[in-house]
Amino acid sequence: MKQSLQLRIGQSLTMTPQLQQAIKLLQMSTLDLQQEIQQALESNMMLEVEEDELPTLEYREKKADNNDQVTSEGSQTDMPDELPVDVSWDDVYESSLPAGDNSGDNTEFESFRGKTQTLQDHLIWQLELTHVSERDYAIAVAIIDAINEDGYVSSDLSDIHQGLLEQLEDLEMDEVQAVLHMIQNFDPVGVGALDLADCLRLQLLQLPDQTAFLDDAVDFVCRHLELLTSCDQARLIKRVGFSEEQLTAVLALIRSLDPKPGARLQEMDVEYVVPDVFVSKVKDQWLVTLNPDIAPKLRVNPFYSGMIKRADNSQDNVSMKSHLQEARWFIKSLHSRNDTLLRVATSIVEKQGEFFDHGPIAMKAMVLRDIAEELSLHESTISRVTTQKYMHTPQGVIEFKYFFSSHVSTDGGGECSATAIRALIKELVGNENPAKPLSDSKISDLLNEKGINVARRTIAKYREAMSIPSTSQRKRHI
Repeated sequence: MKQSLQLRIGQSLTMTPQLQQAIKLLQMSTLDLQQEIQQALESNMMLEVEEDELPTLEYREKKADNNDQVTSEGSQTDMPDELPVDVSWDDVYESSLPAGDNSGDNTEFESFRGKTQTLQDHLIWQLELTHVSERDYAIAVAIIDAINEDGYVSSDLSDIHQGLLEQLEDLEMDEVQAVLHMIQNFDPVGVGALDLADCLRLQLLQLPDQTAFLDDAVDFVCRHLELLTSCDQARLIKRVGFSEEQLTAVLALIRSLDPKPGARLQEMDVEYVVPDVFVSKVKDQWLVTLNPDIAPKLRVNPFYSGMIKRADNSQDNVSMKSHLQEARWFIKSLHSRNDTLLRVATSIVEKQGEFFDHGPIAMKAMVLRDIAEELSLHESTISRVTTQKYMHTPQGVIEFKYFFSSHVSTDGGGECSATAIRALIKELVGNENPAKPLSDSKISDLLNEKGINVARRTIAKYREAMSIPSTSQRKRHI
């Protein structure tokens, strides 16, 4: 084949470094943006944070003069060579550190959170305060290791016994059971139970002896607890032999117990969400403002920028020019991000005004295309803006994505948001009769009466997504 050169003219889209940086900042969350800004401040000499002006020299000197107090023994600025042996430094000189000063910047206590305490840590701490032998201590540690996060012993006692035989000679099963009974007296009440009936029994035994129907409740838990899931009130009264009043009081006492005593001790690390915008109502109008704390105000350092000589092509000057250009691009990209974020948030609030007034039940159907067409932006840009961005509203801190959902048709030719349908389902289930809960078909019929065409399968899907049990599981005979 013969080789040849050809010249062609064409157009193509390319992403400049400035555009790549703007897109990168646009899709960042608040925490990622703060880290990016910190890295830019550390790597670019031209960038700096706008800070309040420092106090003048005259003010500082005046403040220093006021601190010099003259006492009966002379000025405290005249420091003696040594202090008397029977006094301390604080008896003569005031400490320079203020005690309990609430003014100024206070350190957040969240930054000093220690290691999260688990249920095992809590039980070991109580074991350390109990006078036991080394043998019983080893058995107790093995049992505590087998307790799950709900407070139940997840392993069989015989398995624990077999595992301790190599460590402890002539270990009897009675010793393991005795140590288990000791642990079952630890806090929280009901911990170390073998099953649900044992857990409820342990909690009932901790109640005062004067508690009404206590003996009947203990007997019911130990012998008839499984009947609650399969018998109605009439059959249960016949099987147990209680009167209607007696059965009602016993079940009320059982329902007051905690089936998972260890769950409330499982502390989770708190994740704080920093909102990007604030939504507030001012003169019957919803106003959207940017959160000023999500990013510091940046500017170009005037000292370094003034040192650049345009006619000088030295390596240092070229590097400073490059840093200056990067700093300007970075600041411009931040301004573009804030402007786009504010425009999108304002458009969402204008379209979902009824949501802020009446809650999720008034949510309107909306997709990314609706905001993109109104703001003359691409859908991908709206997707980047609404990802991991949050707004602080009277309804709580809500992610931007929450306002976009699928929809179903109505009899009037309109659309109903899936979020509003979920709110309606939750409201109907919350107001239903526990003895005769609403089925998915009945909920579908009730929504169809309101003009919302929702199939039974859609109701079941939404109900499962909200972790609402089925009709049979919600039904309460007693």
